[in-house]
Amino acid sequence: MSLALIVLAAGKGTRMQSDLPKVLHQIAGAPMLHHALRTGGTLSPDRTVVVAGHEAEAVSHAARAFDDTAQVVLQPEQLGTAHAVAQAAPALDGHEGDALVLYGDTPFISPETLARMAEARQSHDIVILGFEATDPGRYGRLVMNCDTLEKIVEFKDAGVRERAITFCNSGVVMAATETLMSLVDAVGNDNASGEYYLTDIVEVARARGLSATAIACDEAETLGVNSRADLAVAEEVFQSAMRRAAMETGVTLTAPGTVFFAFDTVIGRDTIVEPHVVFGPGVSVETGAHIRAFSHLEGCHVSRGAVVGPYARLRPGTELAEDVRIGNFVEIKNATLDEGAKVNHLSYIGDASVGAAANIGAGTVTCNYDGVMKHRTEIGPRAFIGSDTMLVAPVRVGAGAMTASGSVITRDVAEDALAIGRARQVEKPGLARKMFEILKMKKRKRDGGEA
Repeated sequence: MSLALIVLAAGKGTRMQSDLPKVLHQIAGAPMLHHALRTGGTLSPDRTVVVAGHEAEAVSHAARAFDDTAQVVLQPEQLGTAHAVAQAAPALDGHEGDALVLYGDTPFISPETLARMAEARQSHDIVILGFEATDPGRYGRLVMNCDTLEKIVEFKDAGVRERAITFCNSGVVMAATETLMSLVDAVGNDNASGEYYLTDIVEVARARGLSATAIACDEAETLGVNSRADLAVAEEVFQSAMRRAAMETGVTLTAPGTVFFAFDTVIGRDTIVEPHVVFGPGVSVETGAHIRAFSHLEGCHVSRGAVVGPYARLRPGTELAEDVRIGNFVEIKNATLDEGAKVNHLSYIGDASVGAAANIGAGTVTCNYDGVMKHRTEIGPRAFIGSDTMLVAPVRVGAGAMTASGSVITRDVAEDALAIGRARQVEKPGLARKMFEILKMKKRKRDGGEA
């Protein structure tokens, strides 16, 4: 059966104390909105609708950055969750299938939970996601009769008995699209807040003879983010889960609490990750690699057997082949390094290709930017780049070629050739002593002493 995904993302999030829309605050290097879209995407929706409000243009841009087929609709006034869902109705006109409502500020609903909701939909008209709350607080309460959900009562409108219920509402709903929109249309705002509650669809549905149920998930999945403190908690929840999952799949983390993952990090088994490593978005690491301490990786691919760090930085567009060695204080950007290449220390390799078994000496820089445009450097297989070489791109160093230490290379170097690009050394006898005397005299005068 086809599915429409509706993600509510219109809230301002005043408690965040931010000009940024709440759903665009990041967890693990990605906006919360992306987390919700990714989870909903596990059910392969044929339509995705994001309901935006505050800073709608920014929310729309973020939604389409994740899914360029997503439709974004506007909720000009935030009049409640039912009102928000109703804004999606025109975009889902004629949709035959189910609709799932998720929230852009609730990033941790699991794919397994959504699959159980879809299964429950086979025997009920409406499925609500609930959880047993450690502290029910101001959550809406789910009033159950066996497996039948009789109604959802908001805390503000709940009586003493209803407030004693610990089975609480997450707000996540699944129903046939046509049914959902019909129920939302019938919801009123006669309540303590004067809002159109999505939760009221259950009573409307029951009055129409439709069946409703609620399934339970772990409370941690329903964590909502409403403040900076919540955001910090959410980050820790995510990181703890990722660290545990990595170790369970065969990755060694020598100091797990110091390693930070992005929402899309992929690491193969038997990889070793040392302390204080940060993975930004878009990183994949193959089996048996070794990421050493204090390294930062983003937008890159590291192949089997490669070693990175310590104190290395891999920036977007970096591709490391098998058994590549990247050492301390090395930065790589938009570059490919073929099998067995080495850049062991204190170098910058940007907008470049480095051939198999090439060796890049300490202090090498590919001078890739002329102030307006970027240019590429090509280093052939088995080339040896001497320490402190400046490669002024565009330039090519042929296979097996060598550059002398301290050279500035501005022209292509032929295969197997030695390129020397440095000034001739000139020696002036006794001049160092004279220069020191002159400098010391100037210092004494400056400091008020006698000449």
